[in-house]
Amino acid sequence: MTYPDLHDAIGRHALIRAREGLRITQTEQSGKPGRWVFDFRALMLQPHWLDRYAEIFFERYGDRYPFQVCGMETAGIALVAAIVMKSVQRGMPVNGFYLRKSRKRYNLMKQVEGVVTDDPVIVVDDLVNFGTTLGKQFAILSELGATVTDAFCLLRFRDEAAYTFAADRGIRLLALYSLEDFSIPLMSASAPEVPRDSFDVVWRFQAPDPSLHLVVHKSSPVLDDTRVFFGTDAGVFYALRQDTGAVVWQHRTVPNAMGKGILSSPALHGTTVYFGAYDGTLYALDTGTGKPRWTYTDADWIGSSPSLAPDLGLLFIGLEFGLWRKHGGIAALDLETGKEVWKASHPELTHGSPLYIKEEHMVVIGSNDHAVYAHDAKTGALLWRYLTDGDIKMQPAYDAKRRLVLVPSMDGKLYALAAKTGLPSGAFETGGGIYSTPLVDGDTAYVASLDKKLYAVDLDTFERRWAYETAGRIFSSPVRFENHIWVGSNDGRLYQLQEKDGTLAAFFQATERIVTRIAYNPSSRAIFMGTVANEMYCLRRRSH
Repeated sequence: MTYPDLHDAIGRHALIRAREGLRITQTEQSGKPGRWVFDFRALMLQPHWLDRYAEIFFERYGDRYPFQVCGMETAGIALVAAIVMKSVQRGMPVNGFYLRKSRKRYNLMKQVEGVVTDDPVIVVDDLVNFGTTLGKQFAILSELGATVTDAFCLLRFRDEAAYTFAADRGIRLLALYSLEDFSIPLMSASAPEVPRDSFDVVWRFQAPDPSLHLVVHKSSPVLDDTRVFFGTDAGVFYALRQDTGAVVWQHRTVPNAMGKGILSSPALHGTTVYFGAYDGTLYALDTGTGKPRWTYTDADWIGSSPSLAPDLGLLFIGLEFGLWRKHGGIAALDLETGKEVWKASHPELTHGSPLYIKEEHMVVIGSNDHAVYAHDAKTGALLWRYLTDGDIKMQPAYDAKRRLVLVPSMDGKLYALAAKTGLPSGAFETGGGIYSTPLVDGDTAYVASLDKKLYAVDLDTFERRWAYETAGRIFSSPVRFENHIWVGSNDGRLYQLQEKDGTLAAFFQATERIVTRIAYNPSSRAIFMGTVANEMYCLRRRSH
C-alpha cells in the first residue's frame, strides 16, 4: 500500500523547497542554506492528516495488538496522542507515553512522560535521517526494561541498509516513503553512524542521589592499575574495581544543600588521591583504604580540580568563599602534609581549575571575574593577568611547542596567550560558551563548545580544520587515544572521531547526558565514562 493521498499531501504541505524570499537553513550552528526541508508539523497538526496517520498505523500494526506506543518530543507527542485516541475509537485501547530529549531539570525531573506498561513498544516518529532520535529512544527503553519490536516513520532519508542500528536490536524499522519518492536523491549511505553495539557495557555503576538539575562538567574518572576513582553529587567519593565495578571503598563528605557534593575531578600521585568538595575541604585519601592522609579546610566551597606539581612537592587548587570582597582564589599546598605554602585571592568565585606548567615554572588559573592569572609556582607571585569577556570555568591547556596558554572562556572564545607575558597571540571563536578543557595534540587544539560542536583548531593559524556537530551541548572535555578523538555530549552519546577530518568512527548511546572527561586503560582497552546522573560505565569495543 502506497497511500497516494498521503504522498500527495506531504508533497503539497510538508515538502518546502528554497525559493526567492524563502531561506532554508541547514542547521542552527552552520547557518548554511539548504535546498529543501520537510515540515511535517504543517501536515501532522491538521486534524484530517493526523487522523489519517493513526488510521495507517493501525492498518500496519493492528494485528500486533496489544502493544503501546512511544515517541520523542516534539513530533512524537502529537503522533502518540493521535494513535491513543484512535485506539479508543477502535475498541482496542493502547497505552501511550513520550520521552523528553533532555531530562526535565526541575520538579520530578522526568525523562519519561506517561506510564510504561509491560506491553511491547512501537516507537513512532515523522522521519528518520541518521537515526539519532530513534537510537536514543531504543537505549532509554532498553534500560527501562521495555521491549521495542517496531519503529514506524513517514519518511527515511537514506537507504534501508543505513539503519542497521535497529536491525541489530531486533527492531523492525518501517518508513512509508523515502526521499526518492519525492524526486530527491537519497543521502549517502556511508554517512550514518555505526551501530550502538560497537561497544559492550562491561558494567554500569549507579551512585545514589544524583543532582539531575545540575548540568555542568562533573567529577571525571581517574585510574590507577586496578581501580577507577570519581566523586558524586551526593558528596560520596568512590573507588571501584575496574574489572567488575564493585565498590572497593567509599568516603563521605559533608552534603551540600545545592546538591553539588563533589564536582572536582580527582588527581593521583603515588598511593594518594586528591579532590575537592563543596563542603569546603580538599581531601587527600589513601588509594588502597580510602582513609584520609590529610585535609585542607580553608575554603567555603571547592568545585575546582587539583593540579599536581610532584617536582615541587606541591598541589594547586581553586577556592571559593562566601565573604564580602573575597569570593575566590588559589592555594598551593604541600603534597605530603596539606600545609599551605602560598595563597592568592580573586574578587569572584574561582570554580576554574589550575594548570601547572613545569616548563614555565608557573601555574595558571581562571576565575568568574573573567580573568586568567599566572602565578610563580613556587612563590605565588603574580606574573601576569589577562581579562576575557566571560567566566572561566575550566582548566586551561598548554601548547609547549609555541609556549602558549590556551584559555577557554564562557564568552565562546579560546584565547591563546604567550606563557611568558600573557599577551594575546591569537583566538578562536565558537558559537557558544566553552565549559570544558581543550585538548592539545601536536599542532591542533580540540575545543568543545556549548554550541554543540567539537572543533579542531590549527595552532599556527587559529583557523578551523574541522568541526563535528552533535545533538547536544558539550561539557565533556575531549581526549585522545587509539589515534582518535573522543568526546561526550548532552545528547547522551560518546563520539569517537577521526583525528584527521572529524568523521565519525563509532559512538556509544547512553540514556543520560555525558558531562565528564572519559578515562582509558590501554592495558585492558576499557573506557570509563561518567554521566550527569552519576553513573559510571565501563565500555569495551565489541569484536565483529
